Amino acid sequence: MIKKAVVDRFEGKMAVLLVDDKPRNVLRSALPVGVKEGDWLEVELEGERLVSAKVDAGETARMKARIAEKLARLRGGGK
Repeated sequence: MIKKAVVDRFEGKMAVLLVDDKPRNVLRSALPVGVKEGDWLEVELEGERLVSAKVDAGETARMKARIAEKLARLRGGGK
């Protein structure tokens, strides 16, 4: 089943992905080269096993823009 996931953080050789708001630990080496914290992925899982992962550049850009907009509003005092 293909799902959306975000790279939450790296812990040594492991990556923590949030899938359906639940953390999943996967080997960092199983992810596409160059993946960073905050990147969104399309992942295929079989149970707890990561079968495939590819970067979802569109979703990553949308979420970064959304966060930047929220920060701008907070810094502007909500004006």
